[in-house]
Amino acid sequence: MSLYSRFFKSLLDKLLAVCILILFSWLALLTAFALAISLKGNPFFVQMRPGYKGRPFNLIKFRTMSNERDASGQLLPDHMRVSKIGQLVRGASLDEIPQMINILKGDMSFIGPRPLLMEYLPLYSEAEKHRHDVKPGVTGWAQVNGRNKLSWKQKFKLDLEYVEGLSLLFDIKIALLTVKKVLQRDGVNASTDVTMEKFNGSN
Repeated sequence: MSLYSRFFKSLLDKLLAVCILILFSWLALLTAFALAISLKGNPFFVQMRPGYKGRPFNLIKFRTMSNERDASGQLLPDHMRVSKIGQLVRGASLDEIPQMINILKGDMSFIGPRPLLMEYLPLYSEAEKHRHDVKPGVTGWAQVNGRNKLSWKQKFKLDLEYVEGLSLLFDIKIALLTVKKVLQRDGVNASTDVTMEKFNGSN
């Protein structure tokens, strides 16, 4: 493990998180206010996710979907529950701003494999489990190479490429590509859904 991954990466993460919170606190407050009105309730989404070595932590994001259900009590499809404000927030990746708190707490990094659901942990192959050998990230190698358009197999392959090739130059490359993707609003949705289809295990 390099000196960068053991020490400097975490330090840079926290310095950048502080800068973002200071510079964009006004935008975060405005976003929270707009979502609270749009969703008629709590604008924050908090969910337990697996972090480094699979240890759980509470992921914090802005909530962009309502909890509307059909007649049988099932949640409506994602694209039917996203508010217009929520679409704008997701498109600009503003929903990720609260994760600066996760970075400051040491739960996450700016760059790394995205933290998925706790229920997926027993479904990973032995190779796929290594995606948890680094902290999860706000963005990652898979996100800049297709995001929700990728299959799970492709996504995990890219996650493992990142874990094996982690370096300062690799992180800079991903950061620059992330800015480009956000500006282009590329790869946000998979078909008509807002989120990726459920992972049911590797074949």
